[in-house]
Amino acid sequence: MVRIRVLVVDDHRIFAESLAAALAAEPDVDVSAAGSGPAALRSLERAAAEGRRYDVLLVDADLGGGLGGALPGIRAAVPVQEVGEDGLVDGISLVAGVRAGQPHVRVVVLAEKDDPRRAALALQAGASGWVAKDCSLSRLLTVIRGVLREETHLPPALLTGVLRELTAARKHRTESERLVESLTPREREVLRCMVAGLGRKAVAERLFLSPHTVRTHMQNVLGKLGVHSTLAAVALARRAGVGPVDLGPAGQIRPEETNSA
Repeated sequence: MVRIRVLVVDDHRIFAESLAAALAAEPDVDVSAAGSGPAALRSLERAAAEGRRYDVLLVDADLGGGLGGALPGIRAAVPVQEVGEDGLVDGISLVAGVRAGQPHVRVVVLAEKDDPRRAALALQAGASGWVAKDCSLSRLLTVIRGVLREETHLPPALLTGVLRELTAARKHRTESERLVESLTPREREVLRCMVAGLGRKAVAERLFLSPHTVRTHMQNVLGKLGVHSTLAAVALARRAGVGPVDLGPAGQIRPEETNSA
């Protein structure tokens, strides 16, 4: 018999242990529980190292304070192997991180209430399902087995709302991409430095530009993107799929990113 390896991730210990015990009663399910995002990541890494990879993660929608805070950068969430004890541990970041680091693992989000916006965020991050915490065990098992067949599971009442949210997100992403494309190669490079959290002085040192030149580039970036702050520019860039610049030591730029000022 092929056993399904499941990891329950919920910071409510009683719920996590109760659900794990219920699932463990199934002859084809091997289940463990983790009480936090970092603990889940450690379990995933340890299992992979031992050749006992997990198949499905059941993640609490409210893990680490909720899903909403990860919205601007869900597609740029750090891979599993790069998340530590102090890393991103909320629900969306965990979903995105797991899918980036171990794409074979299917993730199902467990929620106390239906929320189209948060369910859409979960799907964008790579989740395969959104299930109510109070659903029946048989329903949950159906979802677990279904996502392993590449199915996506959502409560019927959420479908219309989730489709609306995904359509709106796609529209915003398309508009953000159009604005980013209006930047010059150097301005895009500066924007990626901004996404990486570098200030004007740090950008100047790394790109061998004067602070005045960097200031001009940053002002041009804000103007072309139609925003008034670095934070807003970074949020728009992340929606467009722009990640942080990949630099080595100061002044060293990957060859494909070298452009004239």
